[in-house]
Amino acid sequence: MTAATAAVAETGREGRRTAVLLAAAQAIVGSAAPIAISLGALAGQYLLGPDKSLATAPVTGFNIGVALGALPAAAIIRSLGHRGGFMTGTIVTALGGLIATLALYQASFWLFAFGLCVIGVGGAFVQQFRFAAADNAPPAFKARAISFVLAGGIITAILGPQIVIYTRELLAPVMFAGSFASILPLAAAGALILSLLRVSPRANTVTETASSDARPLIEIVTQPRFVAALFCTVGSYALMSFVMTGAPLAMVGCGLSEDNATLGISWHVMAMFGPSFFTGSLIHRFGAERIVAAGLVLLIGCGAVALSGLHLWQFWTALILLGLGWNFGFIGATAMVAASYRPSEKSKVQGFHDFVLFGSVAFASLMSGAIYNVWGWTMLNWIVFPVVVLCFLALGTLRMVAAPKF
Repeated sequence: MTAATAAVAETGREGRRTAVLLAAAQAIVGSAAPIAISLGALAGQYLLGPDKSLATAPVTGFNIGVALGALPAAAIIRSLGHRGGFMTGTIVTALGGLIATLALYQASFWLFAFGLCVIGVGGAFVQQFRFAAADNAPPAFKARAISFVLAGGIITAILGPQIVIYTRELLAPVMFAGSFASILPLAAAGALILSLLRVSPRANTVTETASSDARPLIEIVTQPRFVAALFCTVGSYALMSFVMTGAPLAMVGCGLSEDNATLGISWHVMAMFGPSFFTGSLIHRFGAERIVAAGLVLLIGCGAVALSGLHLWQFWTALILLGLGWNFGFIGATAMVAASYRPSEKSKVQGFHDFVLFGSVAFASLMSGAIYNVWGWTMLNWIVFPVVVLCFLALGTLRMVAAPKF
């Protein structure tokens, strides 16, 4: 084996090790997200008076936190490295869980929303896991590395909702306080896993010091491929947040139990992350654009099923299709983003992308509560269709721009 071959093999092994550790951390620390999302609106209703139109504001606070944390998280990770940066994120997540717990004890709606915002800032660090896995992987393994990290969400899908079910009344008579207090030990366990990370010299030196070939941000983000990818990440993620945020309210409003609503979110999160074991391979075989298109078709299926009735199976089936559509759409579009920048450009592009993405997601979650309160569950799902059409138009435009000229 030549020295060059040995170096390639070592890069591959290190890339896989990093992906495994980040997948494990995603599974544990990432469980804070389904806790915040599944309980945010319900706890908001619990804390509000007769006017429930702001019930989804805490979930919006979570998404705003992810958006506001995107650029600082990228900067902190760039300064401290993956291990130090990600461990800092677990501290922020724990702080948010503590604030949310205290807010419930004080029956303070806006302090609770702020606590979820802080949890969201911690979530911005978790969102960087997928980029870190790609950055430390050889080119042929990048899509699989992103997919593998997100596969850690399978455990999140089980762990987060089960924590909610078993801890919701743990600190009774203060409802939901036990669930948010559980975020603290989750963050501690995640920090322990992340302490095992070894960042390769390639990630530390080549990508951060070779800045002479870095292009201006405006040049990168106006590339047709990046624009189409941003449309699709925003479209798939914002729709997912929009429908998912309103779903627990709609289920409880239709007479279903809170446990049914929580289990619906569990099925949804499992569908979000379950396909991740093979999504990367599908992207490698068929191309990211086709997988994104498949995800958009699944989102159409979600809207159609949700509009067909209000039985439990229809809610759950719609949420499963919503999760599957997000998986294909988001992972495929993330792979497109990762292919649009050079190593020396990664921090600013990733931070910009996630700032726009989660700012849009925050707006979607806020509108979910307002639209549900005025027009109901049906209107939430009709909005799916025009957004999907816009994403298809973005993909179609990219295809035309990239087509060979004769």
